[in-house]
Order: sequence, then C-alpha cells, then structure tokens
Amino acid sequence: MYGIVNKAIEELVVFNFGQDKWEAIKLRSGVDVDYFISSEPYDDDLTFKLALAVSEEMNMTLSAVLIAFGEWWVVKTTKEKYGGLMEAGGNNLKEFLINLPLFHNRVMLIYPKLTPPEFKVSDVTENSIHLHYFSKREGLQDFVRGIIQGLGIMYHTPVTVSLIQTRDAGSSHEIFCVNW
Repeated sequence: MYGIVNKAIEELVVFNFGQDKWEAIKLRSGVDVDYFISSEPYDDDLTFKLALAVSEEMNMTLSAVLIAFGEWWVVKTTKEKYGGLMEAGGNNLKEFLINLPLFHNRVMLIYPKLTPPEFKVSDVTENSIHLHYFSKREGLQDFVRGIIQGLGIMYHTPVTVSLIQTRDAGSSHEIFCVNW
C-alpha cells in the first residue's frame, strides 16, 4: 500500500489519542519508520501490523479499527488531499457509488503502482444499491464498510451497510447492501 495509507493511520491516532499513543503503537507493531512518504509503496504487511497494534493498544476489535479508519479515510484524508477528485465522483451518495467502479482508474493516474480493488454495482433502487467488492487483499471488508459509512457522512446521508456475501464464507467476493 502507498505511504498515504499508513500516514492516514498515524494521523487518525495522533488526532484522537496523541503523539505518545502513536509512538506506543509503532513500538508494539515493530514498525520502525519515522516518516511515511505518501507517494511511496510500502509492504501491505506493515499496514496490517499497524492496524493490529492499534487494535491491541486501544483495546478495540480489529474490525472496529478498520471501520474507523475507513471513515477517517473518506472524511479527512481524501477530502483534504483529493477534494476535487472526491467531488468529481458525484453530487450525492447514490451517484458516487454508481461511479465508484471508475474511481480507481483516476486514482491510478496519481499512484501508478497501485493495486486497486474493483467495484461493481447491481440492484440499484431509489434508496439502496448492492456494491460488489473484489480485491487481491483479504481482510479489508471492514475498511470498505468504513469507507461507505464515511461517504454517508461526506454526503450528509445516513446509511446502513449490510455484508450479504463474503469470501469468509466461500464466495468469490464481498457484496454490501447499502441503504440510505
């Protein structure tokens, strides 16, 4: 993953719990990086070590950490660093979700070494959509849930997110039912 992801985890922790807590998390994780460079790729394992250390240090489930990080990713990181890109995604939550399958094509112009997930949509209604999530990385469905919830916050649209299909149960990909 690119350094911007690890940097965002650091910013989330420091903003909510302070620099000392971040130092404790780095120590617990065994990650010995003083400064993450946003545009440089880092091994995925490093990101998972940080998330697990946050979970242990904050006495939270890993699921809760990933959901909180997904929300933060949308509400703070992408909004502040890529506001124009986010605004181009749509005028409301439904439009953004419908346009999501094309979103990472634009992101890859910024981060050419990115291994992005793939999204597809189905079952679109006035107040819901099924979002299909395909990724080479496993264990990030709670991060995606947090991203969807963060999009709801960004668009001032309360959402409920249900995982209706998962690789954990033998499926080929995850499907989220998003209602607003």
